[in-house]
Amino acid sequence: MSFKPHRTHPYLDGNFAPIDKTVSQFPCQYDGTIPKEFLGGQYVRNGGNPTRNKDGGQEAHWFDGDGMLSGVFFRHDDTGVQPEYANQYILSDIHLATAGSTLSAPILPSVAALVHPKPAPIRVFFKIFRAVCIIFSSLIGFMSHPIKRISSVNTSIFHHDGRVLASCEIGPFMRVCLPSLKTVGWFTGRRAEGEAASANPSIDSDPESEPILGGKGIQGFYKEWTTAHPRVDPQTGELVMFHSTVIPPFVLYSIVPSREKQGSTEPFLSRPVPGIASAKLMHDFGVAQQHTIIIDLPLSLDPSNLKHNKPVIAYDHAGKTRFGVFPRYSPEVPEWLETEGCCIIHTVNSWDEIKSNTSNVHMLVCRMNNVSQLYHMGNLEAPVIPNQPEPECRLYYYQFQLKPGSPKIAQQWALSAIPFEFPHVPKGHSMSAAQFVYGCSMRHGNFAGLVVESIKMDCLVKINVQSLLKRAAQNPPTAVSGCVDSRSMSQILSSNSIEEDDPIQVFSLPDGWYAQECAFVPRAGGISEDDGWLITYVFDESQLDEHGIAAENARSQLWIIDAKGMKDIVARVFLPQRVPYGMHGSWFSEDEILNQLEVQQFRG
Repeated sequence: MSFKPHRTHPYLDGNFAPIDKTVSQFPCQYDGTIPKEFLGGQYVRNGGNPTRNKDGGQEAHWFDGDGMLSGVFFRHDDTGVQPEYANQYILSDIHLATAGSTLSAPILPSVAALVHPKPAPIRVFFKIFRAVCIIFSSLIGFMSHPIKRISSVNTSIFHHDGRVLASCEIGPFMRVCLPSLKTVGWFTGRRAEGEAASANPSIDSDPESEPILGGKGIQGFYKEWTTAHPRVDPQTGELVMFHSTVIPPFVLYSIVPSREKQGSTEPFLSRPVPGIASAKLMHDFGVAQQHTIIIDLPLSLDPSNLKHNKPVIAYDHAGKTRFGVFPRYSPEVPEWLETEGCCIIHTVNSWDEIKSNTSNVHMLVCRMNNVSQLYHMGNLEAPVIPNQPEPECRLYYYQFQLKPGSPKIAQQWALSAIPFEFPHVPKGHSMSAAQFVYGCSMRHGNFAGLVVESIKMDCLVKINVQSLLKRAAQNPPTAVSGCVDSRSMSQILSSNSIEEDDPIQVFSLPDGWYAQECAFVPRAGGISEDDGWLITYVFDESQLDEHGIAAENARSQLWIIDAKGMKDIVARVFLPQRVPYGMHGSWFSEDEILNQLEVQQFRG
């Protein structure tokens, strides 16, 4: 298995490269006007920081690395606002066990080793065996901290019921505290480690009977493998999630209620979802007010593949994609609907519509017609498939018609032809027929491109979903391959310069500048769904040298962009260092920060 040296790895170069420095509450200069709605709030983005891969001597993938949070807090007092930047590692078991150690390679195998299209089974087995030995040695006291959970917690971050939680597929959620970004502890269903007893008085009297995500033995270990993209119901406050494992029944399903809002009073934990025949890579799912959608892709996650000289993570180009749709509290009765094979890493939004005796469940996703980028993120050539279609990653619409006795996929086609990924729906409009969704795109290239290169996003996009759905109702696109708005990015940019009511609006960054996933901050008393601002980290790549290496003094900025017009930068915050291109971020309001549950002690 051969890997290219550091300077040619697209996800270790430039602003993808990890950073060595962490800072706490660093005051930042800014220009422009920071809206009053930002005061007391904080934007935080999660992502891996693979420092043990950075010399290029190890395999590396964009999904690798210890979780690192990067946040800007808008501190305010009687004199105005002071943006403060902080970045901190999430203190997972693996990070605590290896910080300051002499280990030259990461403990866990890189995702690149698991997706390599021509695996060396003995080598991959050795890496897994090495990881098991190191973890075992930590449990018997040979390392500074026992490794009881293997998650790097490097993917996403969200708010639920007085807690800010970070996530990753291979473990439970980790609670962190804002605005400091300090790590509190693992959240296992009703309580996080490190929380004060007064934070959960209803369960303190009998902690042994407390339901948790997990349990004893191998079954309990896998029950903690919780999706990186859970959903929080804005009406009930329920936290809805699934657990994808490599042992039967392969998919479990859980709901954790809110203490404050109406909803279920007891956790609904680790219920099997029947119908999954083998272990699969499942990153996201759909949740509407009344229904949940599990996505069964032709993308395996199975260590036994090595026996057949296949990668652990393998895509079946001849396979089908299946959607398991069921009422929120009835995972035991999914309706499985099958269609053309594809790859869906991120869903966007889902909502219900009841018509007489038929339930229509609508879902928006980021749909790719290949998985080339999964290989490219590890600096690997994707397998060549004869007659492969033109690569695409589009905002795609499904309508599942749940008529008794004859459920079917009634509609399936793209809303737009432009590349679309890293989606965002404003918190208050998720699980409903939101008018606008936001995401990242690019003037040139594609998220599903066939050439090994890094993803760099120089456009933020706002799409009027309801406007395009009305257009589709009048002239339905062709199933699977159809598209409502077939314009290219250049055509849309030309239209935006003269039309203000275009259903697709694009904020295009200056040449050489690139953005990350954005979040929406609403205007107080706003009269429309898009009345507010987008917030994102940006980086000017003119700070890279001729070899594509970022200078020590390279710095990122945080931009606040008018979401209604998608043209104006309202404010720029100048950060003390760069923020590497990473995964997912969220906006946390002043109310969410002030009303966090009490913490007794922090990790580390």
